[in-house]
Amino acid sequence: MKKITNNINVSQLIKIIYLLIVILYISKFSAYADSGPSDPGVDPDSAPIDGGLSLLIAGGVGYGVKKLRKKKKKQQEELEK
Repeated sequence: MKKITNNINVSQLIKIIYLLIVILYISKFSAYADSGPSDPGVDPDSAPIDGGLSLLIAGGVGYGVKKLRKKKKKQQEELEK
């Protein structure tokens, strides 16, 4: 694989870009969640549909990135030995 900068190859860059596109796409829907007037028949004290799901997804993505970096670092250390 061709390296771009600082140990990031093309396939990793594509994965990062894809991940950013997915996150932006998901955040688009949460931005439109509260638009428009509410229905008079709906209880105004009801919980929103999202309920922190986007935070859970972001946390999972962060954890996955951390694990991938740790795995890559371990593989590089094994190759140096």
